[in-house]
Amino acid sequence: MPKISVIVPAYNIELYIGKCIDTLANQTLDDLEIIIINDGSTDRTEDVIKKKIEKYSDKNIVLFNKENGGQSDARNYGIKNATGDYITFVDGDDYVEPDMFEQMYKKVLEYPYDIVMCDVSCRYPNKSLEIKSGMTDDKKSMGLQDRKEIILSSYAVVWNKIYKKELITEDKFFVKDLWYEDVLFIYKLFPYINSVGVVNKKLYNYVQRQNSITYTYNDKLYDVTKVLNELIQYYDKQGLKHDYDDILEFVYIRYMYATFIKRLAKSKDKRRFRDGVNFAIKHVNEMYPKYKKNKFLTNKSIKNFYLKNFNRFFANIIYGIEKNRMN
Repeated sequence: MPKISVIVPAYNIELYIGKCIDTLANQTLDDLEIIIINDGSTDRTEDVIKKKIEKYSDKNIVLFNKENGGQSDARNYGIKNATGDYITFVDGDDYVEPDMFEQMYKKVLEYPYDIVMCDVSCRYPNKSLEIKSGMTDDKKSMGLQDRKEIILSSYAVVWNKIYKKELITEDKFFVKDLWYEDVLFIYKLFPYINSVGVVNKKLYNYVQRQNSITYTYNDKLYDVTKVLNELIQYYDKQGLKHDYDDILEFVYIRYMYATFIKRLAKSKDKRRFRDGVNFAIKHVNEMYPKYKKNKFLTNKSIKNFYLKNFNRFFANIIYGIEKNRMN
């Protein structure tokens, strides 16, 4: 059984998938299973993958071809076919450091952590930006407040972490056809983890390009409310909502007034931005009319001041800052 199964969704990324596979095939940890899901690509992605598999014939690289179903569907396909003790995800247009999985698996050898996470390098055309995992110390035993703290502080992406395979039950699979799918996956998982290992090194390279969906308008930006509502419903169904209601409220505010607004600003469409600001304010006040009393907003930080006092004036400042900035 492989130590780690690496799941790589790939769709029309012929220019990037080769570098991704190179960095996975040349990992210093030998016992990897690399599962590549070609999600109905219409360019030369499949040809590039096959050439790389031929080049690295001594490595455990498996290719699955399927009809296009989106990134979430491809990841779920990979989970179902993974055989490793741990599972991780790498986007096919990103790449990783040579010792990423050796460094992360060393933590598992020290203690059988449910999750191990690392820092990230966000790679832009002319610069790089370090993004911390959100944690600095290992936790071998966790209670409710520890789990809330991880929800509060962790970088809510799937690809800077390895996960015990047994944790990813079918009710936690990625939801198809939604943006912000990482948020839903991560926050469904966190209430069930009992230990977290941390590698304080930049091991994952998240590649940002000018034509990325992050910098263009798409109606799918409004999936944010679907994701947040589905998250709340999941916690309710699992009997978790009462214990986590305060952190769910904070997460709702943070994603509506920070993540959603910032993404809208980068699309550079002022009319759509104004519409989005009105949408966010309306939904926050309908969902959580007393959110300003949330205990996670009492900390006197600039971010909390912004969230607590968000209005159209602050939104216009964000628009001016973010519309031409790549980060």
